[in-house]
Amino acid sequence: MIKVTLKRIYIFLIFVFLYAPIGTLMALSFNASRTRSKWGGLTLKWYTSLFDNREIMQALWNTLFIALVSSMTAVVIGTVACIAINKMGKRKRAVIIGITNIPMLNADIVTGISLMLLFISFGIKFGMGTILLAHITFNIPYVILCIMPRMKQLNPSTYEAALDLGASPVHAFFKVVFPDIFPGVLSGFLMAFTMSLDDFIITHFTKGAGVDTLSTKIYTEVKKGIKPEMYALSTIIFITVLFLLFLINKAPKEK
Repeated sequence: MIKVTLKRIYIFLIFVFLYAPIGTLMALSFNASRTRSKWGGLTLKWYTSLFDNREIMQALWNTLFIALVSSMTAVVIGTVACIAINKMGKRKRAVIIGITNIPMLNADIVTGISLMLLFISFGIKFGMGTILLAHITFNIPYVILCIMPRMKQLNPSTYEAALDLGASPVHAFFKVVFPDIFPGVLSGFLMAFTMSLDDFIITHFTKGAGVDTLSTKIYTEVKKGIKPEMYALSTIIFITVLFLLFLINKAPKEK
């Protein structure tokens, strides 16, 4: 009985440490006072003023645009790369997979500085384009990591049978191969989207003047003081993610 109680207390403390900061942030988003040390009563003015703040809304749009475009591009490149890797011999495949895993094991700051120096050496002007290139490069290994296990489970005979029946290689791929690897493609897209959405270090080293994402915007505001509108935006994002997770978990399972 004591052992079970200790386990419950331990789990409770874990959840407290995980969600107490988020609960504090949500509470501050309803605080009428601008200072965190003083409670000024309940208010919704930060939520209304959030949509009137052009800088924050532009940073949100940049963040979503970069995450969506970079993850979709990385999925296309990663899928083609997985097809090519799957056709290689065992030795070559092992070498390529090992090289692909290096960026994931590398520190983000090393990748960010390396990409920054690469863009400088080629004389590329920093801006939205460099951020997109950096995020695509950063996301491709994660996409390959998600799709490659599904590629290994494929039966090559089905693809060859589709070709023998008169299907073109592209048609056979989308009708035979793609449905089987789609769960891996979707997982790769979601992982790439999440990694791009949360990234700060690589964006910080590859962004140009006047281009901000939510992470870099918050970083610049820390010195001056974070605006309460950021608390409201973070609360909306958290509730949206929680709602989506609830829908996914409650969705009817296939029999």
